[in-house]
Amino acid sequence: MTRIEPLGKDHRGRVRPARHRDDAAILTLEELFPSDRMTLRSVRHFLKSSTAHSWVAELEGAVVGNLILVTRSGSRVGRIYSVVVAPQARGRRLAERMVRAAQAAARRRGLRQIKLEVRQDNAPARALYAKLGYVEEQRLPGYYDDGADGLRLCKDLSAKRR
Repeated sequence: MTRIEPLGKDHRGRVRPARHRDDAAILTLEELFPSDRMTLRSVRHFLKSSTAHSWVAELEGAVVGNLILVTRSGSRVGRIYSVVVAPQARGRRLAERMVRAAQAAARRRGLRQIKLEVRQDNAPARALYAKLGYVEEQRLPGYYDDGADGLRLCKDLSAKRR
């Protein structure tokens, strides 16, 4: 795995749409997941797909986070497929800013809901999603490759914005 250097606590970074040249950085971030990692082929597919919308978080020019929102033609429901922030970049609200960017894009596209799956044991992610108005829709026993349980969460985009 490529090492990402620690950065100063006072740097907020920025969130921007992902570009094709971000593929290697996104793949490096995928290595942070304990299971269910994307391959380079999958990352490249999402970056060029008209139904996938991707953002990256940058600090001091380095990609330290990414989010992929998947949509389907004719559907009013989007799915956050992947969200990850490098450990040394956490605490700067980058995941929250990427999720908010995805929600705004989903609203502009006329989507009514966003769904996602999260590991049941990922308390920080679950707290973020709860703060942003995501509610538990379904428990997913043994959902992840390593046998970990998951939760399917849903956000109604027509509700008061959070």
